Amino acid sequence: MKFGYWMPVFGGWLRNVEDEHMQADWAYVKNLAQRSEELGYDLTLIAELNLNDIKGEEAPSLDAWSTAAAIAAVTQRIELMVAVRPTFHSPALLAKQASNIDHISGGRLTLNVVSSWWQDEAKKYGVHFEQHDDRYARTAEWLHIVDNLWKQDHFSFTGKYYRVEDSILQPKPISKPRPFLYAGGESEAAKELIASQCDGYVMHGDEPEAIGRRINDLRARRERLGLPPMKFGVAAYSIVRNSEQEVRAELARITDVKGSAAGYKNYQQWLAGTQLEKQVSLEDYSVSNRGLRSGLTGTPDQVAERVATFEAVGVDFLLLQCSPQLEEMERFSEAVIRVLA
Repeated sequence: MKFGYWMPVFGGWLRNVEDEHMQADWAYVKNLAQRSEELGYDLTLIAELNLNDIKGEEAPSLDAWSTAAAIAAVTQRIELMVAVRPTFHSPALLAKQASNIDHISGGRLTLNVVSSWWQDEAKKYGVHFEQHDDRYARTAEWLHIVDNLWKQDHFSFTGKYYRVEDSILQPKPISKPRPFLYAGGESEAAKELIASQCDGYVMHGDEPEAIGRRINDLRARRERLGLPPMKFGVAAYSIVRNSEQEVRAELARITDVKGSAAGYKNYQQWLAGTQLEKQVSLEDYSVSNRGLRSGLTGTPDQVAERVATFEAVGVDFLLLQCSPQLEEMERFSEAVIRVLA
């Protein structure tokens, strides 16, 4: 099992706690990235949103791609999984940027491809917003262009959404045959796209049994296509304490959220713009990406057992959110990662 974490580019993950003591600024993310390598973490996911959907639209939110380039220059080992939304990026220009960051990092860049869901953000940034299945059709063309530009020169393509003529991209990425591509989604359109064009499947938090069913589904789709096995990752919010009483107290603190919270309107747009397998509760909303459903909450032994259960159903890596991020990652490293190692 590998352990990763979400870089807190939004200043936190909790809807009801205004100040989580992790500023959305370069000083904090630089320190966290460097310290995470010392703590034994393997990868970090750098999310991409121009507005802050957790703390509210008026709150700061770091740009994913310039942040990734800067982190690449000040770290040595950690994988940089950068989210990218095709509707916000020309495929050829993004392929060029990504190749450059791949060289800065020494081949550590990977992409997490996200089909946009936030209609208001698109309007405010002058980006055309499409319906769910249309976004995935666009993403399929986008991925085809990026993949080919990373592998060959003099590439041309004409489709419904994009056109490139005799395109050249140099230098090519260090990663061969190209940087690793992750994506997530629970709709039929998403799963078909991921199975056919990506290398890894990143899932929102859920119980191991549900995660296992999704993994088996994607594995079967890959086998039908004659493609190699994928990697599978799950989002999880972690709470590690010495007693169950302490765990319950922390859960009560972070889930005391109301529908009037600053990011609730954005959350409602996320629900409207996605196709999920399960309904979500207000408690799910209190923590980003359904992280509490993964159940990485308990004593060190309980959390280690839960990690083993995820590994048994085929999970390759966990992406942690916690608050405050650095202090809780240090606790998780000492209590779980180092013990399992």
